[in-house]
Amino acid sequence: MASFDRGPTIDPMSDKAQLSAALLEQFAAIVGREHLLTEASDVAPYLTDWRGSYHGAAQAVLRPASVAEVAAVVALCHEARVPIVPQGGNTGLCGGSVPRASGNEIVCSLSRLNRVRGMDLDNDTMTVEAGCVLANVQAAADEADRLFPLSLASEGSCEIGGNLSTNAGGVAVLRYGNMRELTLGLEVVLADGRVWGGLRGLRKDNTGYDLKQLFIGAEGTLGIITAAVLKLFPKPKSKATALVALQSPRSAVELLRTLRAHCGERLTAFEIMQRICLDLVLAHIPGAVDPLHEHHPWYILAEISDTLPGANLAQVLESSLSEAVDAGIATDAVIASSEAQARALWGLRENISEAQRLEGASIKHDVSVPVSRIPQFIEQANEALSQAFPAIRIVAFGHIGDGNIHYNCTRPMNARNSEFLATQSVVNHIVYDLVASLHGSISAEHGLGQLKRLEIAHYKSAVELQMMKAVKQALDPHDLMNPGKLLP
Repeated sequence: MASFDRGPTIDPMSDKAQLSAALLEQFAAIVGREHLLTEASDVAPYLTDWRGSYHGAAQAVLRPASVAEVAAVVALCHEARVPIVPQGGNTGLCGGSVPRASGNEIVCSLSRLNRVRGMDLDNDTMTVEAGCVLANVQAAADEADRLFPLSLASEGSCEIGGNLSTNAGGVAVLRYGNMRELTLGLEVVLADGRVWGGLRGLRKDNTGYDLKQLFIGAEGTLGIITAAVLKLFPKPKSKATALVALQSPRSAVELLRTLRAHCGERLTAFEIMQRICLDLVLAHIPGAVDPLHEHHPWYILAEISDTLPGANLAQVLESSLSEAVDAGIATDAVIASSEAQARALWGLRENISEAQRLEGASIKHDVSVPVSRIPQFIEQANEALSQAFPAIRIVAFGHIGDGNIHYNCTRPMNARNSEFLATQSVVNHIVYDLVASLHGSISAEHGLGQLKRLEIAHYKSAVELQMMKAVKQALDPHDLMNPGKLLP
């Protein structure tokens, strides 16, 4: 891989450097002394991710409450060459919001920037701050008889800034797109403290580079997102949800084709689950119930929705699934007859990660390939891993409708967690090499963070990496914004 010259820079603070008393006083004057955290017990919750996979250190945690305060903090850090780790709900899976172990960084928590600044219902947009919890944004849209469609298992605690910084996807990408498609404008504090006011609610704006796309998915390495203009949609008035039993991922792709032909854009979600996923949820999640009498190798959780009340979607879904059963694509199905039953079906899908955590150590892969190649990927990955590790348990599930599979590997029944995790590098390369051969991505929606920062050098071309580093050099020449993340 070709080398890339970052050019002359001024080095950030050394690993052992400490913030001066004068700088701490300046920080306190900006955010308020109660929102400058330096005591170990106060700082500790910001130094690890929710899974406990990453642990870091920081000289302080700052909790600004406005874009002006964020800008003032960043300007001071730029002048003193203090690296900054932006942090929202800290629900990420790749360590992108956790400071490194060096301890020379500060954490800038955006959680106090939590206002809905306004709605333009004729334009179908809302302007929200980065610290807004996703569920609160959904609720605000709902109160206005609109839909903000991003939906994640962590929506009760993840924040919009993090969703933007990782280009979050979730279960409704099939119909509505991910955060890139759901965002019209951004407000960003740049690495030197300047504020880019790009909060434009325009669907057409051909005036040059679409700068907001640089910051969406950048994991805070180019600047700190403080607010966004988000798209709103008509609120669905009717839904139908079904769990469908299948023999294979190939049947799942055929079922996707069938439902699209029958339901068109009303097909909102199309999630695949291997049988072991349900077994883990049934074993570890109280109240979980298997909705079908017999066990099947694979399942699809499908949802269709419409803005028309009384659209009789259950009948539409039943007709589509009957055709799939008659064609030998599906083997069984159950359609929720109430909202409570629909929530129970979704609970089987949404609790897979928690059930897998309770089961023991796992090696997780958030990958994407073209939808047409998902069966090939799963078949070949299963075969390669079974040959290398005969007792490994594959837990595959995810957003097959948009090509994103969470291809997780759980430790063998009799293996110790530490023994299994020691195989992670080999497991990863088997999976990632296959993904690359199928023209896929090693990160579909979780980002790179610390977890895949070095791996990406093997799977992006030298030209791509050089362009990415050139953008970083232009916007953050002193490498102060979330250093050690995303870029190799």
